[in-house]
Amino acid sequence: MEETEVVSHKLPNQEIDYFKIGKILISRWYWIVGSLLFFVLGSNLYLWYTPKIYATGGTMKLEERRSELADLSNALPTTERGVNRILSETSILQSRAVVLRAIKDLNYPISFFVEGRVRTSELYPEKPLNIKIIQLDTLNFYRDVITFKPINNREYNLTYKVGGAEVSKNYNYNTPVTIATTSFSIAHSNVNKKSVYLFKFNSPEDFVGRVQGGLRAGEAVKNSNVIYLSLTDANPRFAADVLNNIMKEYLINDRNRKTQSASQMINFIDEQLSYLSNAVKGSATSIQNFKQKNKLMEVSSSAEAALTKAKDVESQQSLLKLQLLAINQLKEQIYKEKNNLTLNFNAADDQDAPAISKIVEDLDKLLNQRTDLLKTYTPTSAPIEEINRNILRIKSNALDILASAEGRIKRTLSFLNGQLSEVNQRIATFPVAERQSIDLQRSFEINEKVYSFLSEKKLESQIGRAGILPSATIVEQAQPNYSPVSPNERSIHRTAIILGLGVGLGLIILIRVLNPYIYDKETIESLTSIPIIGVIRKFPEKIDEDNVQVLALSKPKSIFAESVRSVRTNLNFLASEKQSKVICVTSEVAGEGKSFVTVNLSSTLSLIDKKVILIAADLRRSRLHQTFRVPNDKGLSTYLSNQSTLDEIILKSDQENLDFMVSGPVPPNPSELLHTEKMTQLVKYLSTIYDVVMIDTAPIGLVSDSIPLIRLSDINIFVIRSGKSKFYSATIPQRIAQEYNLNNTVIVLNAFAEDILHSRYYTTKFTGEGYGNRYYYYSDYSGYESSGYYVDSEKKKWWSLSRWLK
Repeated sequence: MEETEVVSHKLPNQEIDYFKIGKILISRWYWIVGSLLFFVLGSNLYLWYTPKIYATGGTMKLEERRSELADLSNALPTTERGVNRILSETSILQSRAVVLRAIKDLNYPISFFVEGRVRTSELYPEKPLNIKIIQLDTLNFYRDVITFKPINNREYNLTYKVGGAEVSKNYNYNTPVTIATTSFSIAHSNVNKKSVYLFKFNSPEDFVGRVQGGLRAGEAVKNSNVIYLSLTDANPRFAADVLNNIMKEYLINDRNRKTQSASQMINFIDEQLSYLSNAVKGSATSIQNFKQKNKLMEVSSSAEAALTKAKDVESQQSLLKLQLLAINQLKEQIYKEKNNLTLNFNAADDQDAPAISKIVEDLDKLLNQRTDLLKTYTPTSAPIEEINRNILRIKSNALDILASAEGRIKRTLSFLNGQLSEVNQRIATFPVAERQSIDLQRSFEINEKVYSFLSEKKLESQIGRAGILPSATIVEQAQPNYSPVSPNERSIHRTAIILGLGVGLGLIILIRVLNPYIYDKETIESLTSIPIIGVIRKFPEKIDEDNVQVLALSKPKSIFAESVRSVRTNLNFLASEKQSKVICVTSEVAGEGKSFVTVNLSSTLSLIDKKVILIAADLRRSRLHQTFRVPNDKGLSTYLSNQSTLDEIILKSDQENLDFMVSGPVPPNPSELLHTEKMTQLVKYLSTIYDVVMIDTAPIGLVSDSIPLIRLSDINIFVIRSGKSKFYSATIPQRIAQEYNLNNTVIVLNAFAEDILHSRYYTTKFTGEGYGNRYYYYSDYSGYESSGYYVDSEKKKWWSLSRWLK
């Protein structure tokens, strides 16, 4: 045949079909349901085997509470507020010391458990067994779990491990049991004889890690002075009891910290009072003895005035010296960074006292906070370094203020020394006896005045200490919460449903993404502009290996036969100007059904009074002789090699108007034989005798045998098999047409069976410029099985929703 000019065609427009997308997603609905059931079942198993965690919470309000007595004595410092205090107090609440004291308050020396089918559960606060401890060393006692099984009203069984070996013994109730260094007895109690109980001996330290691991504290509301505490644990009653004890112990600890400062002040005053008491008593005795000895009743008025002046000056000096002593003591504590600093009475003048009191309180709290944080953080960690910077800043401020106060006191003492010097000079002019009496009286009254001052300050401090209250109150006690916070059942079930749906849909998408095969005509139309002249349906019944049945003839009312007729109809429009047509059928690889299509097309063409000859031009692996059940000793290969005549190789079939020519024995040079002039002349000669010369060629993707036949043909049919041919095969017809300047190539989709999962979710629109008559009407007959026109209604499986979507 002569080569024709190639016409350039565009790919058809394809638009997304959302209905197809829906059909694709629910085509494997049982995958989605199966995935959903799998994850829901998995979530239920997870919830069944995972221990539940419960949470309880309580709130505390930080405030500075004062009694009326404390307000009168002005003995209490002002409270610190703000975020820094929240951080400080929460660290104390979570400290090991507070937690340990809270655990000790529980008085829980023995833990009891019950063994269940899935897990072992703690029974706190229940005590199903009446165990009396006889001997237990708090540092070295038996710590492993002991299993208790009741036998009868007199005996029970204990199972435990000693040295890695399991020991099981029977014991009588109320008799001593010794395991390692621990001795105890168990009294008879009414327990369920079918239950297995476990118990173990505890020390308070055993629970510290358990409590601290679930304890959290922080601001209930941002920038507020309310602390919210929460504790998570597998036992809700245990969590509530421990949390309440922690809050109680914090209040006790807070009050003890405050009273310690007042106690130090009282101790300091007691030391001074002890010394002054003896001095006052000695001075009084000395005055009495002096008067009796010298028979001196009264001193003169001038001596009395000098005595009063000297007494006032020296009293002021004594009080100022006490203030210097307090300042020096406080400076020493600051230098040593000693916790629980105390500013003793009037450690500075009225000008500096409030500022020093506030700074000392801040420094005291920071030092205590650092001590608590060092139990959790290393000395070089960021929180510790931040506190160290704050401590250094406050120490510097405190020392500056103390130095200023100390300077003012010393200047006052210097001034008083000048005044006292003048008084002493005047006293020196008095008679000896009167001068000695003045000295004795002056010493007595000074000591007595200082003693009275110290007694007054001690009383103030005692009143202040008695009036000290914790700087926090419990707003809400912790209550057992029996709704688990972990695992979150609702969240896990929701996640399981999402994962089930996601995996089911994802599996559908993954299978489509990984699919390399062509399943429908829309896929072909998206890959090539070569027209499709028809879709041949997959025959629903089993086909024998040799394709002996000419199915279009054996099942004339089947959808398959009708689809073959549709291809035959469109073939009549191709090369319509030709009286005799040469049709070449090929494919990319073997197994795509080109021989099957050739036989059935030939048979249907012969039914419309077309004289047809079918040539088996695949000289390598032809099976046409098996289809017609004839020998293959003579055929096309023997004719081309001049071993047979044409009359010897043209055979008659049982079908009227249908002749065929088998391939013959496999030659050593099949490609060369097909390229000979004799093959060309054979095709031209047969075209004068037959209306249709149908040539079944070798796969073009494997060998080049079919190239000369393709160039000779009026129509080239490229067979693509649904579910067998890959995407690449759809591009081959266009490449061949462009390479050999052909305009007579068409595609047939063979063995089509609707597979919604792999169908393309685009719909082809045959409109627009350049489409013309290059596209042919045909149907894939999807959805028409039950129309009543065909005898082979396809039966859908009950699980295939596609039967309801058509």
